[in-house]
Amino acid sequence: MNKERLAAFTDAVLAIIMTILVLELEKPAQVTLAGLWALRANFFAYTLSFFWLGLMWTTHHSNWHLVKKVTNHTVMYSLLMLFIASLFPYTTSLVATNFYNPTAQVFYGIVVLGVSFSNMAISHSLKAVNPTVHFGWLYGLPNRSVLLDIVVKLIGLLLALTVYPPAMVYAILVATFIVGFASWQNKSKA
Repeated sequence: MNKERLAAFTDAVLAIIMTILVLELEKPAQVTLAGLWALRANFFAYTLSFFWLGLMWTTHHSNWHLVKKVTNHTVMYSLLMLFIASLFPYTTSLVATNFYNPTAQVFYGIVVLGVSFSNMAISHSLKAVNPTVHFGWLYGLPNRSVLLDIVVKLIGLLLALTVYPPAMVYAILVATFIVGFASWQNKSKA
């Protein structure tokens, strides 16, 4: 499979997932400011999921032009990533309607970590067959930023399991800014 075909397939599936996110938003009982305010957890979960997926897509594509070859491993890791990412609308709606529920938050966190680790596997598989590309653990992002991203998410998962369930979404929010800033710095250097 050529890289363009895989990139187009990934784009299409992610676009569908991001579209389904908005379809899962609850409608207010009354269309008033108070009614919308009552759904703030829904909007927060939707916004976080949308921008997290968008940042992942941006990171993926800002480095994809460097790739010359893909392997069957790359395709399989991409399918795994898309499968896990397809759970975003479901887990987002669970978190939106059960914001203080540890099971909903942990499930959401596992999906985010699963996508993160599968993206790292994609990056590793691309690095193996594209020796002139200088990919780290996650494409061109500094490894320390990727490590910090994973550690913050794992701390959020632990806190969500033990003391404060919303720690998971807040950890993902912080991690999104970490990767976003690292990505922005990386583009500034180029």
